Amino acid sequence: MRYETERTRRRGHADTATDTLARGLGLFSIALGIAEIAAPRALARALGMKGQEGLIAGYGVREIATGIGILASKDPTPWIWGRVAGDGLDLATLATALEGNNPKKTNVGIAMAAVAGVTALDVYCAQTLSRESPHPLPPMQDYSDRTGYPKGIEQSHGAARDFEVPRDFRAPEAMRPYTQPEAPQRPMPSM
Repeated sequence: MRYETERTRRRGHADTATDTLARGLGLFSIALGIAEIAAPRALARALGMKGQEGLIAGYGVREIATGIGILASKDPTPWIWGRVAGDGLDLATLATALEGNNPKKTNVGIAMAAVAGVTALDVYCAQTLSRESPHPLPPMQDYSDRTGYPKGIEQSHGAARDFEVPRDFRAPEAMRPYTQPEAPQRPMPSM
């Protein structure tokens, strides 16, 4: 379980959404790895990468290992970053299939778009987990019962009764408001 810090949305709360996303990515990683191990020849044929079946099966082993790491660890952050690195490797491998006269370039483009989408999720999850703390933060201090008066509000009443404002603290004579004698009012002309 990860907890949000001062730099995140809800300080000190458990972040179950990111934990759920990390677990989902772990399950997805295991499922993808099983598919890559079970059918490397079919995947290589669909992407026009014949002869790369062993590489695809190796990537399947990597996916299963990171998925198990995510699900088994208390802190999935390094495993999610491992997925990000693996996604970069997958994109680089798929980019090599775009070279030459590969008749399955459309399939490779679709696969690259799918991997890029999953990479975005992996990066978001990894960054969010990296900002959070594996330990809950102490609760914020409650100062609502404090008044700001060391001896209490009752003892502060009348404490400054005998205080006289020093002359230099007063407003200068020229700035003090003054009153003028009222000017005599003239009668309004009638119309």
